[in-house]
Amino acid sequence: MDIKVLGTGCVNCKATLALIDPIAQAKGVSVKLEKVEQLRDIMGYGVMSTPGVVIDGKVVHAGGVPSRDKIEQWFAV
Repeated sequence: MDIKVLGTGCVNCKATLALIDPIAQAKGVSVKLEKVEQLRDIMGYGVMSTPGVVIDGKVVHAGGVPSRDKIEQWFAV
């Protein structure tokens, strides 16, 4: 699973990145995490409010740190 966290490096972006990996590991899901910080790249996904999360090319979240429950749903089988 390819996951990109979109954000310029704010606290919420870092918190989002830090939440995703341990939840994926707990669910037994292999992920490739990438941080996208260039504004033109973020805008390319149509995200106007960060942090944004893109999974396998699809925007699944934008604006604010996602809840633990929401992240767990991304990894539900």
